Amino acid sequence: MTDDERLRYPIGRFRFEAAAAAAERAGWIDAIAALPARLRAACDALDERAWQTPYRAGGWTPRQVVHHVADSHLNAYVRFKLALTEPNPTIKPYDEAAWAELPDVALAPPEVSLALVEALHRRWAELLGALQPADFARTVYHPERQRTMSLDELLALYAWHGRHHVAHVESVAVHG
Repeated sequence: MTDDERLRYPIGRFRFEAAAAAAERAGWIDAIAALPARLRAACDALDERAWQTPYRAGGWTPRQVVHHVADSHLNAYVRFKLALTEPNPTIKPYDEAAWAELPDVALAPPEVSLALVEALHRRWAELLGALQPADFARTVYHPERQRTMSLDELLALYAWHGRHHVAHVESVAVHG
């Protein structure tokens, strides 16, 4: 792995095995539930200068990362609800980089997105905890990836995604 890849993927790239065991799924649900506190703790270690420091050359600032996590996980929650209520719905991709440049990212304090992530993850964890194992086999079609994805795979992806971006914020707090 190159230095740039280590900075870009501080916990490694996302990998998913086709079958998920109950214990593995429970760990992913725990990661979803724990993310708000982990993200807030990482942000609490930032000073004013660090909030404006990208985690790597060409990367986002912690401010952009926090708003991105809120945007991304809000979309993920909707994707779960769609998969649970429709047969293999096609999800709507969005341009994450363009969203990170919208005015609300510069104007809204990170606290707004931290509070959103806390409320969203509380609801999401409640939903996930109430699902039956068979529910995680439900699917969505991802047009950018041009393939069907199970809720198990999406759960693993967003558990990884949260840890991935917490590591970005933590790297700025340590090295910024």
